[in-house]
Amino acid sequence: MVILGTGGTIAGTAQDAADNVGYQAAQLGVAELVQAIPPLGRRQLETEQVAQLDSKDMDFATWQKLAVRVAAHLARPEVAGIVITHGTDTLEETAYFLHRVLAPSKPLVLTAAMRPATALQTDGPQNLLDAVNVALDPQAHGVLVVFAGAVHSAAQVRKIHSYRVDAFASVDGARLAVVEEGAVRWLGALEGGQPPFGLSIVSAAAANWPRVEILLNYAGADGAVVDALVNSGVNGLVVAGTGNGSLSLKLDASLRSAQARGVAVLRSTRCDAGPVTESADALPSAGALSPVKARVELLLRLMAAG
Repeated sequence: MVILGTGGTIAGTAQDAADNVGYQAAQLGVAELVQAIPPLGRRQLETEQVAQLDSKDMDFATWQKLAVRVAAHLARPEVAGIVITHGTDTLEETAYFLHRVLAPSKPLVLTAAMRPATALQTDGPQNLLDAVNVALDPQAHGVLVVFAGAVHSAAQVRKIHSYRVDAFASVDGARLAVVEEGAVRWLGALEGGQPPFGLSIVSAAAANWPRVEILLNYAGADGAVVDALVNSGVNGLVVAGTGNGSLSLKLDASLRSAQARGVAVLRSTRCDAGPVTESADALPSAGALSPVKARVELLLRLMAAG
């Protein structure tokens, strides 16, 4: 088992143990996190610090490095699975990125914390212990997120609360499993998913990856932002529509014009759950992907298309 650290609140510290928000993320190394959890001392574990950042600052270069290190460890026959410690802010994006690039047959489990390591009741140690137990479970495979005793798929998971310790949920309540006193109880079958794009498509320098931006539909939305982004050289646009991906007439017209000029467009929804249904006379749908995951999907499609 390999545990890769990228920073986040789980590795954060505060001067006051009662302070759950005024902390500095990414202060402790992943080896320190593991050493603080006695049950993990009985496991055969390796640790590696891939990055040390607040996940609000996650970037393409770190994604690229993380994907390469994950693939290298997964290729080792003696490695049963991998756990990644991450910040909560962009965890769902990183999980979906790794899912679509690698789609591993071995378990790749991401976990995090809402409270720093120095908090009176920090949630990081239990989440990390649960993540290791899930990664070692014989039924586990693919990219999973373990948080607050629940197991989610990379495609379904979303952060739904700004500060609660149970900050993540699955779209339409589709939890895969729960972790109870170290035992994993599966609630549903793991999905096979789409074929992965493969590690080779992210081999280009991160600075040269396509530029994909996210827009929002709202009362009074027009196409001014679309036009500005197209003129600035954007490669793709994801629009978070209202309801079932609906768009104002002006925004829709500008997006169609952008598409005609070679900009790739995907239509998602700003709703917390539910898909955007396909329609022959509408812009392409992102299905059930959230806007941020639709951005990852469109980014990878553009890279695969060359």
